[in-house]
Amino acid sequence: MKEITRCPWCGTDPLYMKYHDEEWGVPVKEDDKLFEFLILEGFQAGLSWRTILYKRENFKKAFDNFNAEKIARYTDKKVHKLMNDEGIIRNKLKIAAAITNARAFLNIQDKTGSFAEYLWQFTGGKVKKNKWRSLKEIPAKTKESDAMSRQLIQDGFKFVGSTICYAHMQATGMVNDHLIDCFRYKLV
Repeated sequence: MKEITRCPWCGTDPLYMKYHDEEWGVPVKEDDKLFEFLILEGFQAGLSWRTILYKRENFKKAFDNFNAEKIARYTDKKVHKLMNDEGIIRNKLKIAAAITNARAFLNIQDKTGSFAEYLWQFTGGKVKKNKWRSLKEIPAKTKESDAMSRQLIQDGFKFVGSTICYAHMQATGMVNDHLIDCFRYKLV
């Protein structure tokens, strides 16, 4: 049986490999899924994505399945409950940012009708297909992620620096950053 070549960042961790093989880099056009990734990317700031992946189901439960309308109405009581939830990242600033971002997300939907169109404008509505041969070539941010970050901040979002925006673009398939020898490169 032929060995499958993957991007080396996922290593041999089964959950990380499953995420790489089935989800990372697949174009996402659903508002709710894009919102989920934005919330998770914000919590990941300063941590590894692996940490977030292992807590993802806990986040889903704690944050009402990433329902922006519910999150936007969170009270101090709910924040206190989240701060005591050992299954998630208990950072008050990141929790507050998730609530702020839910409100900003709903405002964008009201204004534009589609959060997906709002985000995908930064790649011209298409996947930007890169041709990286090694992880060293992949940038932490780009002019597109800089522009996305500026716009998100202007529209009231928090924890959306350019590096977080680029990670979001990679995860949601706005850019294809699978290495060219990775079996997923041509599939996404």
